[in-house]
Amino acid sequence: MKINTSRKAGFTLVEIMIVVAIIGLLAAIAIPNFVKARKTSQAKACVNNLRQIDGAIQQWALETGAAADAAVTAANVTPYLGRGDAGTFPDEPAGGTYVLTDVATAPTCSKVGDLPEHALE
Repeated sequence: MKINTSRKAGFTLVEIMIVVAIIGLLAAIAIPNFVKARKTSQAKACVNNLRQIDGAIQQWALETGAAADAAVTAANVTPYLGRGDAGTFPDEPAGGTYVLTDVATAPTCSKVGDLPEHALE
């Protein structure tokens, strides 16, 4: 008399579907939070870059004796940014550009409406 006790181990289709549904639910909860965190970090990086650019503008104006209404370009302030030997102008984290006008006006970012508020106070 032979008793057949071998049983193949494995997951049923229902068990696999439940696991996939749980993973999908967790992803649906987590992905919007990751997107929001990314936008917030880009905005904070942009504000920090704006702060550095504003400091470089003020230093350039002091050293060159520029008036408050003097036009400012990226080429003027790049050496004052302290990024390497000759300095480099920072890239906007969200893909926009930094707008420089004059010494008295704080620099702005072209992506203000697209992300959380990122402008100098």
